[in-house]
Amino acid sequence: MNLAEKYGPLAARLSITQYCPPRCFELVGKQFDFVMDTGECTGDVHLEFEDENKVNWSIMSGKFSGTSEHYECRKSDDFTYLVTYCMPDPDRQNHTFVIDTEQGLVTFLRCMVGENPYWPYLIDSHWAFGYIKEEDKEHTDIRRHCFTDDVAGTGIRWRYGHELSTVHVYYSSHAYRIKYNAEANVANLNSGMRALPGPDEDAYYVKIKEGMYLVSITEQNMEKYLGAAMGFRSDTLCFLDNWNRMYSVGRGYGTATREGHPDSEIFCMIGKYGVPEEIEEHFFTDPNPYTV
Repeated sequence: MNLAEKYGPLAARLSITQYCPPRCFELVGKQFDFVMDTGECTGDVHLEFEDENKVNWSIMSGKFSGTSEHYECRKSDDFTYLVTYCMPDPDRQNHTFVIDTEQGLVTFLRCMVGENPYWPYLIDSHWAFGYIKEEDKEHTDIRRHCFTDDVAGTGIRWRYGHELSTVHVYYSSHAYRIKYNAEANVANLNSGMRALPGPDEDAYYVKIKEGMYLVSITEQNMEKYLGAAMGFRSDTLCFLDNWNRMYSVGRGYGTATREGHPDSEIFCMIGKYGVPEEIEEHFFTDPNPYTV
């Protein structure tokens, strides 16, 4: 029996989730209090991990709170957790935290669906930075995770599975462009990309620590130009990239639409490995067709 022939096609169907590491349950039974004192979504945050699935949460000093029946947790190194969960209709949103226990710092990304009256599927990102509050211990370090342009000028092939990979080109401090390979399982994406003025999307880059960055991109241009033609509506993806080990964990969030079927939520965890690759110079120098 050839196991590669037997299991290879099954693994390929997992697409961007194939190389995702197993769920992390180290936070089960723990509670965290964060002081988010920088950014848009400032205020106290409370997270209580009841079990392997349920998390009770409160953000912005109690302005919004609830319980998610399912959360996901992955680690990017021994000390850094990516935690994410979703809120259902009517106020669809995703909350993602980078909990950095090594430095006692936190990044909070709040992604909202439907804030833009012209593009109801569009997802907008809101950020906050702060620290982990510890009982009877004052946090005196004024440093926070922060937006950065460190990654600008970098291009790399990220491999999500044994058949699927893409090239990310981080050509500026606020945008990236993607270059798909010609593999059959992404042919529809290649076709969609060719219909766009360019493969550019807005991006956020956050420095977590030396050699680790949170990269967040949202397919807003794709949504505005292609809409239902792609079926993936303004997907937002964030990746906790560990450049010391050349691997990454992340999550995808958005909406899938198909004619004759109700909308369905996209929420998945992603793993990928980096492969350095020579990138054509024009990917770094071509003008962004969506900006003046």
